[in-house]
Amino acid sequence: MKDFLKYVFATVVGIGLACLLLFVFTLISLVGMTVSESQTTAVTKGSVLRINLAGTLEERAPAANPFATIMGESFGSNGLDELLAAVDEAAKNDKVEGIYLEVSSTFVGGTPAMLQELRQALLKYKESGKWIYAYGDIYSQGAYYLASLADKVVVNPKGIVDWHGMGGAPMFYTDAMKKLGVKMQVFKVGTFKSAVEPYILTQMSEANRLQTEAYLNSIWNQFRSEVADSRKLTSDNLNALADTLTAMRPTGMLVECGLVDTLAYLDGFKALLRTKLGLKEKRPINFVTPADLVAAAKTKNEKNRVAVYYAYGEIVDMVASTSPLNAGSVSIETMPTIRELQKLRKDDKVKAVVLRVNSPGGSAFASEQIWHELQLLKAEKPVVVSMGGLAASGGYYISCGANKIFAEPTTLTGSIGIFGMVPDASELLENKLGLHFDVVKTNKHADFGGAAVLSFAARPFDESESALMQGMIEQGYDLFTSRVAEGRKISQDSVDVIGQGRVWTGEQALKIGLVDQLGNLEDAIAEAAKLAELEKYSVDRYPAQPDFLAQLMQQKKESYFDERIRASFGDLYPFVFTMQRMLHPQRIDQCIYARLPFEFKMW
Repeated sequence: MKDFLKYVFATVVGIGLACLLLFVFTLISLVGMTVSESQTTAVTKGSVLRINLAGTLEERAPAANPFATIMGESFGSNGLDELLAAVDEAAKNDKVEGIYLEVSSTFVGGTPAMLQELRQALLKYKESGKWIYAYGDIYSQGAYYLASLADKVVVNPKGIVDWHGMGGAPMFYTDAMKKLGVKMQVFKVGTFKSAVEPYILTQMSEANRLQTEAYLNSIWNQFRSEVADSRKLTSDNLNALADTLTAMRPTGMLVECGLVDTLAYLDGFKALLRTKLGLKEKRPINFVTPADLVAAAKTKNEKNRVAVYYAYGEIVDMVASTSPLNAGSVSIETMPTIRELQKLRKDDKVKAVVLRVNSPGGSAFASEQIWHELQLLKAEKPVVVSMGGLAASGGYYISCGANKIFAEPTTLTGSIGIFGMVPDASELLENKLGLHFDVVKTNKHADFGGAAVLSFAARPFDESESALMQGMIEQGYDLFTSRVAEGRKISQDSVDVIGQGRVWTGEQALKIGLVDQLGNLEDAIAEAAKLAELEKYSVDRYPAQPDFLAQLMQQKKESYFDERIRASFGDLYPFVFTMQRMLHPQRIDQCIYARLPFEFKMW
């Protein structure tokens, strides 16, 4: 018996040691992969910056997802911050001859304002006298918008340029929910606050249609004007071409109408590049990536610093951010954000802060807490806001108190309004599933905000509870508009006129006083330095991005699986995500939102 136990113990220890060794070996392999992936190509004379337009365009370059790497899958994305830095360095670096925009058929792009900011950087780069060549098999509309400024735009002889105009298509779930036995109880302030519409209507309201048409036309007119300038065409020409659905036309037509310069297969395009570079046939071209150029850039370590703090994603509080479906999403979490802002406020080397906002909004309570912390920061040093693709509702809430606000012409902003939604699933639970609830309580509303919002609502709100909920929403709107009035130095009544949940583009927002100036992140940094009276300074970016191993230790496996869930649900993902979020609040205030009208998606 002793020998048996001894052998069993030895076997268990052996298995444990084997697992430990396997873990260590795997960890070493991952470190090796990280190191090999982080190695850069040398920037030598005659280099060409190759920008691979594939996947999505994110606000910041994401660290590699370790679980995606382990499983051999990768969801491509480009960081706007890295691309802007690389293009700026390419203009200054004498070893870089030009830029090659390598357009992939997988390029989804980003928001119009993010594309616009990258395009502005490429136009500024061209002022250095250097060239840009673009090649692709299939140009999406966003990819063509970027590539249209190239000195030579080349497409595969059997390729496509998809130029068709813009449209938005919210999905409505009301009838599907009715079949399930779920009814959404809605409370809101704002004629244009249409985030609730997919859950109570089957089509857009007239107010929502009006605002959507207004900002779509604003963005489309800007895109057409910019492309027309680059391609020596007229806006009317481009509108007419959009109506012909160019993706369905013969490829040769693209040259005839002036959308592209020539047709060539990839080998023919590479030959054009070699000719441009003065290289002999088959001589390799030294392509460098944005990461290569950023690594090669000389950094200044000045005593005075301007901090750029990136606030992008949904605005959530601590509890909401732990949601399983939110685990893989980039978000603005209340307490981590506040702690970072406090550090910037106390750091004597940081003389000014640029808040880079790219958010559709989110929790009204969380937005108020971040606004308050930014006011404390503003009391000690200048705070300038740079709006990216979205700075709407809660995104505008946290922006409105800054010393100065910059937006791109196509930024979606405003949406000053509040709403709340709580599902009533009593029909589903009782009539369809046969579940019944009984309540014992000491007071009239003892079960309000308890079982009613912790999961599927077991009963609808009564009249007094609905009145209380609507009152909370109205208080939230009053607070929101007062914050805007204070920050923008206008009356609260004036804010209400341009508020009511209406979404504006940056171009429109400038005219009504919601922003101070049209400009990009670089402009906002320069303004922050000016307000702080700085001549020499370095730019630091916060919060710090986690590296590969940090992600692994933080158990970011959820982000990998969230990406798979997104891919599986497709267009239904926003509904699943929203319902999951609505059904798991732990306080009634977590049902109150300052958010963009609907999940943003633009064709």
